[in-house]
Amino acid sequence: MNVFYNKEHVGDVLLVQLATESIVNTVVERAGDIAILKEAQTGEIKAFNLFNASQYVQTDARGLVEVTPELVEQLAAAIEKNGANISLDVDFSPKFVVGFVATKEKHPNADKLSICSVNVGDETLQIVCGAPNVEAGQKVVVAKIGAVMPSGMLIKEGNLRGVDSFGMLCSARELAVPNAPSEKGILVLPEDAIVGSAFESPSK
Repeated sequence: MNVFYNKEHVGDVLLVQLATESIVNTVVERAGDIAILKEAQTGEIKAFNLFNASQYVQTDARGLVEVTPELVEQLAAAIEKNGANISLDVDFSPKFVVGFVATKEKHPNADKLSICSVNVGDETLQIVCGAPNVEAGQKVVVAKIGAVMPSGMLIKEGNLRGVDSFGMLCSARELAVPNAPSEKGILVLPEDAIVGSAFESPSK
């Protein structure tokens, strides 16, 4: 689940995204202050907008809102108060983690792409990467599916030139690390970085 709020530019509306997949054909249902966005064919709830959000949720965020147990409780109370039928299944695990590049293979259909097998602690992900400096044996920053980059880009499952990719290996610039180098390439972490641990970007 990803949550966005920007009162200055959008108004007092909390935007809650429940699925990473795009809605092909949207149907909107209203329940009080909640507008529910569903996929027309399946009826699956993909997102909802909470109007008059400041009456229900305490946040001063401008953009991405940190999803905490307290926020989920406030959203659940708002859903109940407005009589909406929405289930909140929230994953609190970090979306930016330390990964270990176990293997790197050349992409069969693209000279500048590599297929990497990346251990992120509880699972191993196949990630297609275009960075020129990626190598097996590195510890790197992995943006998992559902992560929202500082630019606002949402990380989704993808397919690059016929090969599935389940995340992204990040550069310092993409992570908005202060004084990030201008050269292309992923951020390589120190050897003592703990695989699977949350990555915390240095503060400015």
